Amino acid sequence: MDASIALILAQDGITTGAVYALLAVGLVLVFAVTRVIFIPQGEMVTYGALTMATLQAGNFPAVVWLLLVMGLAVFIKDVWSRLRPGALPDTGHMLRNSILINLVWPAGVYLLTKFITPQTLSLPAQVALTLAIVAPLAPMWYRLAFEPLAHASVLVLLIVAVAVHFVMLGLGLVMFGAEGARSMSFSDLRFDLGPLSLTGQGLSVIVASVLIMAALSLFFSATVAGKALRATAVNRLGARLVGIEVAHSGQLAFLLAGLIGAFSGVLIGPVTTLYYDSGFVIGLKGFVGAIIGGMVSYPIAAGGALLVGLLEAYASFWASAYKEVLVFALIVPVLAWRSFSSHTLLDEEEE
Repeated sequence: MDASIALILAQDGITTGAVYALLAVGLVLVFAVTRVIFIPQGEMVTYGALTMATLQAGNFPAVVWLLLVMGLAVFIKDVWSRLRPGALPDTGHMLRNSILINLVWPAGVYLLTKFITPQTLSLPAQVALTLAIVAPLAPMWYRLAFEPLAHASVLVLLIVAVAVHFVMLGLGLVMFGAEGARSMSFSDLRFDLGPLSLTGQGLSVIVASVLIMAALSLFFSATVAGKALRATAVNRLGARLVGIEVAHSGQLAFLLAGLIGAFSGVLIGPVTTLYYDSGFVIGLKGFVGAIIGGMVSYPIAAGGALLVGLLEAYASFWASAYKEVLVFALIVPVLAWRSFSSHTLLDEEEE
């Protein structure tokens, strides 16, 4: 391997690592706030990419029907929670918000998608519509599957996450079919910089990832909602005692993770052909980065995900048949080190 090949592989590794970094940050965010290892994050990636490709092909994305059904299910859950015996009286605030979020929003998205010609929209409009369709699925899954078990152990929440993953996988096969799809490139720009051949698409992925992380950093440090998320991540009981609604923090964390996952799918959709089951491996690579960060540190998780991208790129050159093995083997020394450096369990620390 000469220097030019090494630079080209580094470029590829940084591009894919930037996407893995976004997923790692989303996984750390959800786990810190809710203790859920959000395995379906990978499905959010494929849903975003395939929905974008479906819109650009001029077809109606079936995932809109899923959004309508899940919104209705969440609304029924909210109504039942107010009507069941012993429930607190509703002031109108909770059900009004539920109608807007779970009924009006999906209906508006359905009408917008049904009666426009998506392929005639500008690229930013297509991206916005894709996010509007896919991102709300994550907080809806939280309301239906995870919120009723908010006080369960991490193991129980992990089992539920695996179940949600398989449900989304099966639904993905039904909605998108077994054939892969690729969306249109953001930019056809290409120029040479020494031995490197830089593309507008690759630069778009890197720049967008950096901007999203910067926006998240600003959100956590400068907004009330971001500070509430940080407080909930540090101590849920303490956050509850000072008036923070922990359930709303969980919904917000899942919404941000859904946005990150769907947008990651939009970013990599033009780069590689994705299938309904491609998200699991992509999500696992983001999970490796999150594990390197100990599921608590956003910068270390992002750095670990970049390391995963670089390792994958160089492994594909040296031993392409074993690149997945080498990437996932990175977990072993990290877990061994953390097992020796940590002597308490998460549930014990919270009591």
